[in-house]
Amino acid sequence: MNKGCLFALGALLVISSIGLGIYFYKQSNKDPIVYETAKPEITDIVKKTVATGAVRPRQEVNIKPQVSGVIDELFIEAGEMVKKGQQIARIKLIPSEVNINNAQSNVELARLRYDDAKRELERQRKVFSQKLDMEDARVRLENAKREEERNRQLFEEGVVSEQDYNQFKRDYELAQAAFDNAEILSANNIRQFENNVDIRHQELQAAISNLQLLREGVASNSKQVANIVTSTVDGMVLDVPVEEGSSVIERNNFNEGTTIASIADMNSLVFEGKVDESDVGKLKEGMPLELTVGAIEGKTFEATLEYIAPKGEEEEGTVKFEVKAAIKPAEDVFLRAGYSANADIILDRRQQVLAIKERDLLFEQDSTFVEVQVGDQEFQRRAVQVGLSDGVQIEVLNGIDSTTQVKVQKNL
Repeated sequence: MNKGCLFALGALLVISSIGLGIYFYKQSNKDPIVYETAKPEITDIVKKTVATGAVRPRQEVNIKPQVSGVIDELFIEAGEMVKKGQQIARIKLIPSEVNINNAQSNVELARLRYDDAKRELERQRKVFSQKLDMEDARVRLENAKREEERNRQLFEEGVVSEQDYNQFKRDYELAQAAFDNAEILSANNIRQFENNVDIRHQELQAAISNLQLLREGVASNSKQVANIVTSTVDGMVLDVPVEEGSSVIERNNFNEGTTIASIADMNSLVFEGKVDESDVGKLKEGMPLELTVGAIEGKTFEATLEYIAPKGEEEEGTVKFEVKAAIKPAEDVFLRAGYSANADIILDRRQQVLAIKERDLLFEQDSTFVEVQVGDQEFQRRAVQVGLSDGVQIEVLNGIDSTTQVKVQKNL
């Protein structure tokens, strides 16, 4: 039994010795590690942050009708260019019987008021022509005049005193002034009645126009046809959300109305996006942007940051700030409204500077080093001063030049 154990133990030792011998042989014949090197290069370094968003027109106008009804005919389609004042659609009016009856009642009432005002004006003109409203003033003036003349004669004959005569003279002057005022008031009354007739006539015309608008969609004294919808701006038709036969509601103080078409100037586009709160403090209005559109491959667009929201909104646990940038028009590419886009906001830029890969840097406390080649697979640590980094490449200010071979740092 003991001999068997000793035999097994000896066999195990022999096998282990053979295995160790093979391992050390392979290790001794393994190829030595060869370190790669790279030269610094002259390149541009751009530090940027990314905002995600979409392309929007700077101004998009929704065209709404002035009357309610049914779309009788559409004159435009999405994608067409239109001018201000161009006809977009015609609406067939379907007026309410209640509204028609009310409008007719208003016309009759306005006509009665107008007729009453005309009759009253004619009556006042007769009174004015016959000076009936000035009769009392005229009689008082004639009486005062006779008394003044009689007392003047008595005064000249020495029958009455000067004081008594002056009293009759003042009475005559006051009666003359009262007569003049009555004449002025009479003329003013005529003008007031004439103005009242004009006002009643305008009310009648307004009531008739309102009735015509309800029935026909146009007033006889108006140049604008209410049931014809026209464009209020120049631009491109982006969308026509209604079809012929669709019911539409007019815009008023209580209802926004039905949108007939959306029109925008596609030569003035903006990028609307959002950036993280960690980057918004680095942004300033006027910064350049490089815009990439998902639907257009291999093409970038220039833009300029023009708005940074003063208040952020929380989205998925992070605070985002809205930004807007004016897009420089591109003659060879048509940007469509609603394209999703990413904007690289340029925070800083260095052009044609000496740079190396950031991975090749070594850090020790506050110092930065690289390993430079001094011989065949021999390297020496050298301090360098670095500048701007884009996350991949970093600017080297001093310590090495473009001929220096820098050791590539790899995780072994």
